[in-house]
Amino acid sequence: MASRLAAAVADGALPRCCQARAGTVRTLPPEARFDAVLYIDVLEHVEDDAVELAAAARVLRPGGVLIVLAPAHPWLYSPFDRAIGHHRRYSRRSLEQVAPPGLHRLVLRYLDSVGLLASAGNRFLLRRSLPTARDIARWDRLMVPLSRRLDPWLGFRVGKSVVGIWRADRAPSP
Repeated sequence: MASRLAAAVADGALPRCCQARAGTVRTLPPEARFDAVLYIDVLEHVEDDAVELAAAARVLRPGGVLIVLAPAHPWLYSPFDRAIGHHRRYSRRSLEQVAPPGLHRLVLRYLDSVGLLASAGNRFLLRRSLPTARDIARWDRLMVPLSRRLDPWLGFRVGKSVVGIWRADRAPSP
């Protein structure tokens, strides 16, 4: 995603002041500050998630946002999760618990209600450790569009993923 954003800046589709970096917050220079830090299906791979998010909060500018999208529901943890290096899955509550202090929560909800059914089917019936290319195509073409319609109707109360967005209201603490 970072390379796509960089290409969009180079092509003039995004303002030249935009910058995207892929990497870890620990490798950034101490003075680095960002308008947004995103963890898109990453945090579940990090052993000490609370420490990671605290480090991310320290690089946010005032008004900057921390965005986390992660697999939901610990009861769905399966051989697939283990095979791809997940340490955990989150509930809204457990994701809120690892959010850094001093940030203001803007959003905390579930996404992909239809995917929840597919994930439960895999966990309890199929028990596959990896999806097939056909499974992924079906998910992208059928389930995701259907979830986009159903999720708002369901009030974002169910889904296979959980998303949290927090805002830094002041300068980070050293």
